[in-house]
Amino acid sequence: MIHFLASEAETQNILRVPLDELIIGTVAFGIVFFALAKFAFPAINKTLEARADAIEGGLRRADESQAEAAALLDEYRAQLADARTEASNIRAAAQAEKTAMIEQAKGEASAAAAVVAERAAAQLEAERAQAMTSLRRDVSDLALTLAGKVVGETLSDDARARATVDRFISELEAQAASK
Repeated sequence: MIHFLASEAETQNILRVPLDELIIGTVAFGIVFFALAKFAFPAINKTLEARADAIEGGLRRADESQAEAAALLDEYRAQLADARTEASNIRAAAQAEKTAMIEQAKGEASAAAAVVAERAAAQLEAERAQAMTSLRRDVSDLALTLAGKVVGETLSDDARARATVDRFISELEAQAASK
């Protein structure tokens, strides 16, 4: 029996395709291929071409956008450099103006201090002169009163006595000044 199975297997080739199935398969394949070529492949090709155009357009737009961005970046950097230069110039001008204002304020303060010192010196001189006059009068009155007590008469009415006392005080001041 084993022998019988082996002989049947030799007569039947499992790789051999029946002719009727081959014809039906080829016709079906032709119909499907024709239908695909007529209807599906043009739509697929059109979609693929549109997709390729979209990708190429996107790449082109991306390149253009990148170039535009680079140009804007260069412009921004140039503007930033100009702004920094302008800011530096403004700072320098402000510093120079500040220095000039300080010098002007110092000059005005010095002038005002000189005026105040001059006024104070004049006022001191006037007060000194007034004090000297008042002191002379008081010393003269005291000297006359003292001389009147020594002499026994009032000498305060006599203008000549006053002149003598004033002359004596002036001589004393001249001697004090010469020492």
